[in-house]
Amino acid sequence: MPATATPFVVMAKPLGPICNLNCGYCYYLDKTRLFPAGERFRMSDEVLEGYVRSFIEASPGPVVQFVWHGGEPTLLGVGFYRRALQLQERYLPPGWTCVNNMQTNGVLLDDEWCAFLAEHRFHVGISIDGPARLHDACRIDNAGRPTHRQVTRALRLLQRRGIHPDVLCTLNTVTAPHPVEVYRFFLDHDVRWLQFLPVVRRTPEGGVSDLSVAPEAMGAFLCTVFDEWVRHDVGRIVVQTFVECLRVWMGETATLCVMAETCGRALAMEHDGSVYSCDHFVDLEHRLGDLSADGLAALIDAPEQVAFGRAKRDGLPSCCRECPVLFVCNGGCPKDRFASAPDGAQGLNYLCAGYRRFYEHAAPYMARMAALARRRTPVSAIMTELKLKEANDEEPWRRVSRNDPCPCGSGRKYKRCCLGTRRPR
Repeated sequence: MPATATPFVVMAKPLGPICNLNCGYCYYLDKTRLFPAGERFRMSDEVLEGYVRSFIEASPGPVVQFVWHGGEPTLLGVGFYRRALQLQERYLPPGWTCVNNMQTNGVLLDDEWCAFLAEHRFHVGISIDGPARLHDACRIDNAGRPTHRQVTRALRLLQRRGIHPDVLCTLNTVTAPHPVEVYRFFLDHDVRWLQFLPVVRRTPEGGVSDLSVAPEAMGAFLCTVFDEWVRHDVGRIVVQTFVECLRVWMGETATLCVMAETCGRALAMEHDGSVYSCDHFVDLEHRLGDLSADGLAALIDAPEQVAFGRAKRDGLPSCCRECPVLFVCNGGCPKDRFASAPDGAQGLNYLCAGYRRFYEHAAPYMARMAALARRRTPVSAIMTELKLKEANDEEPWRRVSRNDPCPCGSGRKYKRCCLGTRRPR
């Protein structure tokens, strides 16, 4: 089977859904039900070799990006990944390179692990939900014990080895009310790349779980963090949602599938070689086939997978097609499109109100940064511009007396208008 024409990724799960944590909002632990009783949730050497060979053969190259996911991939130990690297070297064509990415909860990372990851230049993603009291409310181990101490230790070990991991922080009912505290926690820990992932988990009755973030809370969180970032941290810290928005405002295509017009270029592969349309659609309906029988090139370009990706665009309700922020939102992740539109049509994203609030809030800043970029000026210049503008805006408030006309323009005296609620900065 020839290589596919465009790049794709596979979220390989060498232990399937097996994990050493029992996070309250996890959507993947119950995937064990897809397998028979007594299943040995461990990728065999045969499946590993077939995967490495098939993925390299299917990739357009010259860079092939392997993503090790879970469950918790570090449970297999360093030896499994040494074997994977050997196989990559065996099957890689001359002039090509492999990049390995591991998404981990961090609990098992020690000096040996971090030395290995650094030596082989792994990209590492680590999950942390902010300060201990917020993180430990949901991210506990299988014995019910908190994990924040182990995870922040792992973060420090990685940083000492020169690895600055991508940090994934979930937005749920515990973390969403504390945007400034969460964001500044990561700044204090020298985090340079952040992803805020909203938790939306369905219940059997068709609602959402208690830990699922409310749309309005998600929107408020993103707006508050954005206001901090755009004034202080542009160019210093990457917040994935903000940087992807800027790409779109600059006329480029979003690389984040949630914001892209179509999806379907990110498969999920279980430990046994079974392949699914997406990490969020590991179910019998979206099982594409088996690695050993079909090969990845055939599966990523299979008609049903192409249709799955296009449905993100083609299934939008009319209110989305008429929305002024469609160009950046594109309906969000299909897994969350179970709400009803105002006209009763199905397929509206549950998080719509939150996304729209954020995109509209960020729009003028994004437009300005895009204009700076077109002039070949660093987008970080917006921070200086905002500082000067807001200093000028504050000047009337600094000079006003109680009996002066209120600077807000109401026509009333300051003491009878904004004095009790508006103070000079």
